[in-house]
Amino acid sequence: MTGGSTVHDAQSLPSNDNINSYSFCIDLNGEWFTSKGAMIAYYGNIDFAGVAAFASRAAWVASRFSSPIYTQDWVIAAGQGKLVIGDRGFDINSYDLDAGNLTIKASNLLAFETGLELKQSIVPGFLTLIGTGKFLASSSGPVIFVEPPFRADPDALLGWADCPSPSVHYDHNWMAQSFMAGIQGMFGRESGEERQYDFTGAGTILMQSSEQMRADGALVRLVESQTNLLDAQSAGSLGQRLVMRSQQQ
Repeated sequence: MTGGSTVHDAQSLPSNDNINSYSFCIDLNGEWFTSKGAMIAYYGNIDFAGVAAFASRAAWVASRFSSPIYTQDWVIAAGQGKLVIGDRGFDINSYDLDAGNLTIKASNLLAFETGLELKQSIVPGFLTLIGTGKFLASSSGPVIFVEPPFRADPDALLGWADCPSPSVHYDHNWMAQSFMAGIQGMFGRESGEERQYDFTGAGTILMQSSEQMRADGALVRLVESQTNLLDAQSAGSLGQRLVMRSQQQ
């Protein structure tokens, strides 16, 4: 290789640290929960198994991973070696919880140590980590930390720690003043100017520098499961609105 590129091997890769802004190297000696597809390379003897399959052999998995909708999107990496994690060129940061409680957008959570317990948040599309340990999360651009009271664009919101779950705030003045916002609202499209998450109390909110989002297949499954509550007419109406929304986008 030329041009000053660094060539890594198992010894030169960092231990539980970033290789660069877009990749992280886990010094694996045991087990980690990892998002399916996050692994980009590894050295050593590492096996990967789906969370559901692993739980049938180890009861501790079920006690640590309490989010049925997201089960099929996660695997357990077990063994010894260097495990490299990435997410399509998004920034990757590591965070340490010490007897903490943090809620994060599910599509941005990449991996976490088994000392942490994962639960499904009451806010759709988010997961909550509880306990002590390290986790990895991606972001579209650098992460910004802010304190409440604060209102956040849902697309730019990454997560929050040590504060109550947000309420939803609608800016009716924006809707009244913007004809196009009203039309988009009819088709199910919203902007940060129209709808925000409203945080109060004490704590820390994590924001992405961009509104670019990753697809969340589990969120689609969650919404689909709720359509069983609709009658035929309501389901048909919802289908038409979703078609119009996709055409608008």
